[in-house]
Amino acid sequence: MNAFDIPASTSRGTSRPRDQATPLPPSLKGCAHGRAGKADWQAGPGTGWLSWWGLNAHIQGIADRLAKEGFTVFAVDLYHGRTTKDAAEADRLLAQLDWGKASEELRAATDALRERGGPGTKVAVLGFCMGGALTLLAGVTDPQLDAVVPFYGIPPETVDVTRIRAPVLGHFAKNDDWCTPDRVDALEQKLKRAHVPAEFHRYDASHAFFNDTRPEVHSPENARQAWKRTVDFLHAKLG
Repeated sequence: MNAFDIPASTSRGTSRPRDQATPLPPSLKGCAHGRAGKADWQAGPGTGWLSWWGLNAHIQGIADRLAKEGFTVFAVDLYHGRTTKDAAEADRLLAQLDWGKASEELRAATDALRERGGPGTKVAVLGFCMGGALTLLAGVTDPQLDAVVPFYGIPPETVDVTRIRAPVLGHFAKNDDWCTPDRVDALEQKLKRAHVPAEFHRYDASHAFFNDTRPEVHSPENARQAWKRTVDFLHAKLG
């Protein structure tokens, strides 16, 4: 199976989640690993988070920040408790990831957010690097999503992004050896030709510029601008 080939079924997984700092809602237990933002699952539009490094303190902090903006947040732990600060180890974790199961777990999380919020609840998915690519994949496989926000992540050509129906807000760095400017331009044009509502922003920064735990690439001003755009976009699309 190709890393991004997703089985037709989107049934929920059966693995048991580890202990959480913030308890999982009943609808997520037994179907997805992760951590809720520190808003204790208040009613409100929902968002899910993804990252290449795993569910580390940085991602947990972002989830908490977004929860303070009034959203119900669930940071999906696709590595099931494993995190790393080493790029080589992150590559190994990524290589071991079961992408079909990951897609199912993400769909389980977004379904649970809808269930938690009740009828009419709107849900978005956001992600960084590998998580950004998975965010766009989620837009393909979950037609009920109301917004997708990829940060410097692009899925391979085998993923038909023209099937996305949710509005897309993309954040990309001009200095990026993976999501190169040419790839970003091609993705944007593909989405626009398919009439997918897409708003792309390009920052004079390096890949992972949002990550304040990596001073060698962190760009505070660009990160602040990307955060404001993200929060404004989510409020506009989710309520």
